[in-house]
Amino acid sequence: MSRLPTEFPDFGLTPEQRRHAVRGHYYEWPGMDGERGEIWCYSDRFSYRAGEMVTLHVSSTASAFSMTIARDGGSETKMFEKSGVASRWQDSPDQCSAEGCGWEASFEFRVGSDWPSGAYRITLIADGRDGKPIHSHHLFIVSPQPGKKPGRVLQVAATGTWLAYNTWGGSNHYQGITGPDRDQYSPIVSTQRPWCRGFVMLPTDAPRVPLEVAVPPKTVPRYPHMEWALATGHSKKYASSGWASYDSHFFRFAEQAGYAVDLVSQHDLHFSPDILDGYDCTVFVGHDEYWTWEMRDAVDFYVERGGHAARFAGNFMWQTRLEDEGRRQVCYKYRARAEDPAYRGGDVTRATNSWEAPEIGRPGSATFGLNATRGVYAGWGGCAPRGVRGFPVYRPEHWAFAGTGIYYGDLLGADSHVYGYEVDGLDFEIRGGLPYPTAASGAPDGLQVLAVGMASQVEESADIPIEDQFLTDEDGRFTAETLFGDASDANLEKVKRGNGMIVNFPRGKGEVFHAGSCEWVAGLLRRDPMVERVTQNVLDRYLGKS
Repeated sequence: MSRLPTEFPDFGLTPEQRRHAVRGHYYEWPGMDGERGEIWCYSDRFSYRAGEMVTLHVSSTASAFSMTIARDGGSETKMFEKSGVASRWQDSPDQCSAEGCGWEASFEFRVGSDWPSGAYRITLIADGRDGKPIHSHHLFIVSPQPGKKPGRVLQVAATGTWLAYNTWGGSNHYQGITGPDRDQYSPIVSTQRPWCRGFVMLPTDAPRVPLEVAVPPKTVPRYPHMEWALATGHSKKYASSGWASYDSHFFRFAEQAGYAVDLVSQHDLHFSPDILDGYDCTVFVGHDEYWTWEMRDAVDFYVERGGHAARFAGNFMWQTRLEDEGRRQVCYKYRARAEDPAYRGGDVTRATNSWEAPEIGRPGSATFGLNATRGVYAGWGGCAPRGVRGFPVYRPEHWAFAGTGIYYGDLLGADSHVYGYEVDGLDFEIRGGLPYPTAASGAPDGLQVLAVGMASQVEESADIPIEDQFLTDEDGRFTAETLFGDASDANLEKVKRGNGMIVNFPRGKGEVFHAGSCEWVAGLLRRDPMVERVTQNVLDRYLGKS
């Protein structure tokens, strides 16, 4: 393993700027680039099928723009070009993050019948006021046509999480400009706005969340990904979600490795659950945190009937609801019990709280075998910053590890840092040197724990003052209250120590494999042979190739 640097990277920020990068609320908004001018774009939907019309809504200080559309897969293929498209500045409501921008349509085009399923990046370029070009990027998905797809993999893009983290317009499910003091996160976010900077495209050297620094003792936590975001004009949340940081790395790897891959959005899963029926293998990757009840139904029915679900993803945390034909996503999160109408005469099982909230009655483990509230943070901030980096393997004889040469006690993916930044786990016990889920863990029947690492819900250090912590114990207190009724120290003690697992279990006629880490895709991005082999073992088995 290569030695890690002992110094944090320097992006030219002052100490005050570094603090603002982490604590402050900065975001993309119409007019932010001032005298230079700017151009922004969104499409009326996340995904389309061949033959359907795509409507683009563009706002620009320039009177015209040119655009190219490229399929972003194992190789990049230019599909469409157009220049001299008329544009104008379109005003946006103050609360456009929640209400949508409401811009008039600027351009329409039809998805070609020969456009394969996948992610399509739109690049818009116009003249800035200073004579230099201004540009923006947008992304839409071409979904496959229905029908049997033998030998093909279906990847479901984590668009619910993209929506939750999108900072464009000022508000998302984390921070915001809502409420009487304009300082609250928004429980409602709209699809009708551009993606924030860094969700569609990123330079290859953009830091990921897990630390690539050997942290000396008593070091005050630093967050290079947020410092880089502020220094380079990217979204504060670029490393938390989006096509560029997560979903793209699996899609490119799979195509380059010779797999035939189709792509859909989670909205497709919600409104057209039968999309899964044509596939033997469906894949979920990266940071995949926000799901509707209907999306889970689609996966559960698919697996029961003989489908195979492979989840190389972490943080299966929140239930959401979709409104206005899918144009609004609702998630009250930490404020759900106080504010969500589902608690006031509605169907409380649909409350937009953590899936593990007892009143919802549908823990994440019932679908994917693991729970977010038993996992969470690893490898960044004050949560196991010197932790294992890979998955400690307990059952090397399992079929997923065939051909890797891995031994009991080895770390899978440590060189490429696949473990973190958020992981999913279960309450477990060790018997005879092997992990087993406890009787009260909620694990599905027949679940095998293949690997287990440590995680934390609390940034805990006697040496680091709480004002120098970003995560603190807030999430741990919320989990304690969610699971046990109040956020007392005694209940925090029950939940603050988490874990991340790789598990495998049968369900009905089908099967689930779950490597419960956001960062599994880092092993594919960094071409880790062992991580690639495990990924291929899972795909080959689920496609009937092995």
